[in-house]
Amino acid sequence: MTDILIIKTSSLGDVVHQMPAVTDAARACPGARISWVVEEAFAPLARLHPAVGEVIPVATRRWRSQLTQRSAWREIADFGARLREADFDRVIDTQGLTKSAVIAKIAKGERHGYDAQSIREPFASRFYDVRHSVSRALHAVTRNRLLTGLSLGYQPAAEIDYGLIAPPKAGNERTALLLHGTSRASKEWRAEDWIQTGRWLQNRGLTVVLPWGSEAERLLSERLCEAIPGSRVLARQALDLTAQVIAGASLVIGVDTGLLHLAAAYRVPLAGIYVSTDPGLTGPAGSGAMTVLGGKNGGPSARQAIEAAERLLS
Repeated sequence: MTDILIIKTSSLGDVVHQMPAVTDAARACPGARISWVVEEAFAPLARLHPAVGEVIPVATRRWRSQLTQRSAWREIADFGARLREADFDRVIDTQGLTKSAVIAKIAKGERHGYDAQSIREPFASRFYDVRHSVSRALHAVTRNRLLTGLSLGYQPAAEIDYGLIAPPKAGNERTALLLHGTSRASKEWRAEDWIQTGRWLQNRGLTVVLPWGSEAERLLSERLCEAIPGSRVLARQALDLTAQVIAGASLVIGVDTGLLHLAAAYRVPLAGIYVSTDPGLTGPAGSGAMTVLGGKNGGPSARQAIEAAERLLS
């Protein structure tokens, strides 16, 4: 096995969840060249994995809004031509959607994916040459690893290894990242709980750092910063740079957001705050220290989060 194409386009958490499967494949197929098709916004993350030889960005989200523009069609044609340039031994679609299956169909090579019973969009399975059965009741990381292993002919090891290499820490500052931003308002934790938790962390000797990704999140970061003495708002930056900040943290506390999975990938002690979603299938997973609080029936109190943080820091 020399040339492998992985298709996992989005979202941020899904991309991070694919990384252990890439680590497995690199170990099982020494010397293989692994390429990865991923949404352009998440290409910096895919490039962080040392086993990925080539990242092929796709822009389906942007193209859908630009179908009346010739430039978009030129980009689509260039993307298709780039995929057809190489002959892959295996093309593995772990996204399992019709749009990703179409990408697999464009590529040259034996196409592998989930069978109709294992996939959210059963129609997508028609695009694969080889279909594999993987229970939908398993965690996303496990599903990715099993599908990739079945496609390449190996059994994944028990330990989850994302394969990321943390950069050297700069200085002796101990930081705690509070990841309050998330994709839906129903996943948000109360501002007063963040403030109470942040003040406790400051008293514990950690500097609270507040990332943000949207204007609403920036405003909340500034509000929390004003209420938590000594804290600071992280400047908006590329995902790979934010990943480095996460990798250097002493603790991460976050709601149901993709950035939380980066903390798990770098084995940073983390506390996941779930307010309205079930962490069972897509929550943080890894070999580092972690605690998951709350669930689809409601989130934890600030006191519960503080107690979890104290255990993680001890």
